[in-house]
Amino acid sequence: MGRTIMGFIAVPRTSTGGFPMFRTLMIVTVLALTLSAAAFAQQGGTAQEARAMLTKAVAAVKADQVVAIAMFLKGEGGFLDRDLYPFCFRIADGKTLASPKAVPAGTDVRTLKDANGNAYGAAIYAAGQKPEGEITEVGSYLFPKPGTTAPTFPKISFVTRVGDLGCGVGYYK
Repeated sequence: MGRTIMGFIAVPRTSTGGFPMFRTLMIVTVLALTLSAAAFAQQGGTAQEARAMLTKAVAAVKADQVVAIAMFLKGEGGFLDRDLYPFCFRIADGKTLASPKAVPAGTDVRTLKDANGNAYGAAIYAAGQKPEGEITEVGSYLFPKPGTTAPTFPKISFVTRVGDLGCGVGYYK
């Protein structure tokens, strides 16, 4: 069975693999941290997701412009997904109808400039003047994330004409 040492019977222990268990724990920890970092890095929307939301927003505006603008403003119906959201302005006068916190409703989109003085609003307005259905990529300009007014981050927007509106969805680089 075992040998006797000072009156006690010593039973050989089978190793539970203390070191291999520690190594497994460390591998699991490193994997968890790596996956968490990857998930954190991809919290923002992508260019493809922005274009898909723009397609969905165009369909909503065509179906019922008033209801669509209300949904955009409230972020309902999937129209606020992480940092992706639609915005719209009137083609006739450039006034915003659906816009983020950083751009008050009724602002003339043509007057928008970023922190570096880049007049991106004129480019957004010009994109809305193009034939209906033509999507224009506008960017890069600095803009705050949804619900904030600062700080600003590089952003690119896809803009198109929908009837008498210009609408877009942007993503952060």
